[in-house]
Amino acid sequence: MARDMSDKEILKMELEQLKLEVNTPRIAVSTTAPEIITFVEGKSAEDPLIRGVPEDKNPFKEKGGCIIT
Repeated sequence: MARDMSDKEILKMELEQLKLEVNTPRIAVSTTAPEIITFVEGKSAEDPLIRGVPEDKNPFKEKGGCIIT
């Protein structure tokens, strides 16, 4: 997409993006970190990466073995 655009058009797009970003409200990490920790700890009970996936619900389990002779 950028190959089809002139330098002026690319700079105009970048300027518009920066105008949007400058108006984005900022929140200190020290304020949001406890909220993120609480959210992650609350969801950890249902996280398959932590608990694992039951064999009967695992779509990637091996259907059959391989025999090499």
